[in-house]
Amino acid sequence: MITHIQGRLVEKNPTDVIIDCNGVGYFLNISLHTFSQIPDKEQIKLYSYLLVREDSHTLYGFSSIAERDIFKLLISVSGIGASIARTMLSSLTPKQVREGIAHGDVVLIQSVKGIGAKTAQRVILDLKDKILKVYDIDELSSVESNTSKDEALSALEVLGFVKKQSERVVDKIVSNQPDANVETIIKEALKNL
Repeated sequence: MITHIQGRLVEKNPTDVIIDCNGVGYFLNISLHTFSQIPDKEQIKLYSYLLVREDSHTLYGFSSIAERDIFKLLISVSGIGASIARTMLSSLTPKQVREGIAHGDVVLIQSVKGIGAKTAQRVILDLKDKILKVYDIDELSSVESNTSKDEALSALEVLGFVKKQSERVVDKIVSNQPDANVETIIKEALKNL
C-alpha cells in the first residue's frame, strides 16, 4: 500500500495532480478540498490511497490523513463509489462530512450531487458509530453533551430517581452548561433532586 507520495509538483488541476518522485511521475486523483490545500510550492506531500479494481489501479491523493480516512469510510458504504466519495469531499470539508454523519444530518449529506435520500440515510446508518468511535467526541460537542446527558440519566435512574423528574433537571443543567461532563451533570442533578 502506498501511504504517501512526496516529491516535486509537476502539474496541478482541480481534479488531479502529477507528482514527480525520484523520476517517476505519479498521477493522483484529488478532491477540490485537497486542491485548495495544496501550496504553490515545488515540493509537496500528499497522503494516498490505492484503489484496486478488476480493471484498474487508481491512486487518490489527500491533503490530510483525516480526509483519507473519511474517504476510506465512505467507499466502504454500499452504493458509494470512489467518484461519489471524491465528489462529497469536494462539496464539503472532511470536518463537515464527519459532523454531518455524527449528527445524522441527512439534508447535508443529500446536498452532495449524486446522493439521494436513501443513500444519505445508508451513509449515516453505516458510518455513525464508526465516526463516533474513531474521532474525538470533543470535536462533536453536541453529540458529547447528548452522550453525557444519557449517561447521567442512566446513573440517576440506577440511583432510584424518577426518570421524568431527572430528565427535567438534567435538561436544565445541559442547557446552562453545554460542555458539562457526566460527573458534573450528576453532581448538579443531585443538588436539585
